[in-house]
Amino acid sequence: MSAVDEITLTGLTVFGYHGIFDFERRQGQEFTIDLTLQLSLAAAARSDDVTDTVHYGELADTVAAIVAGEPVNLIETLAERIADAALDDVRVQNVTVTVHKPHAPIEQTFADVSVTVRRGRQ
Repeated sequence: MSAVDEITLTGLTVFGYHGIFDFERRQGQEFTIDLTLQLSLAAAARSDDVTDTVHYGELADTVAAIVAGEPVNLIETLAERIADAALDDVRVQNVTVTVHKPHAPIEQTFADVSVTVRRGRQ
């Protein structure tokens, strides 16, 4: 059995236009993304070469493009799109994605609302 290592990107904040209300689609708001990839990092550790791992800078760019891109109604859908993009790299075995919407249109006082999805290879 191969080792399961992790790459974690936390607190990526991107402006997007997601939500079920028209004003959310017009005005937009910040979304914060946390994700953890599970994969073996042994080859990268041996080679000391970025091509043997998931380049987290490129991953951040990909996730930012998704969040800033086509609007969706639900952050559940946004999280799923991010998870699918992370799994495009065949080395990634599992991914956990949390999408935070700290400025959600909720009348009550709250610190954050988020959804988390966990996806993996079958």
